[in-house]
Amino acid sequence: MDELFVGQNCMVRTYSAGVFAGRLEVRNGKEVLLSGARRIWYWAGAASLSQLAEEGTGKPEECKFPVAVSQLLLTEVIEIIPMTEKAWESIESVPVWRA
Repeated sequence: MDELFVGQNCMVRTYSAGVFAGRLEVRNGKEVLLSGARRIWYWAGAASLSQLAEEGTGKPEECKFPVAVSQLLLTEVIEIIPMTEKAWESIESVPVWRA
């Protein structure tokens, strides 16, 4: 099962670090290595992460997604949702949120 979704763009929810979108490079149990990862700090225009992973956001101007990082190791992963190309393009189109 550790190979499931490897090489795909995915939404990843962790136990305490939040939600991220990125390309799943490696999975080892509850640990995931993502590349090109953005934290999904706040979203609008989708009722759930499932909808966000399937359709993207309908309100990109209201979302708060910080800058992408080249690589990110997440532990305590509790959910991985593969993303459609449409959803990935939507996430990438959200301007970088800076405080």
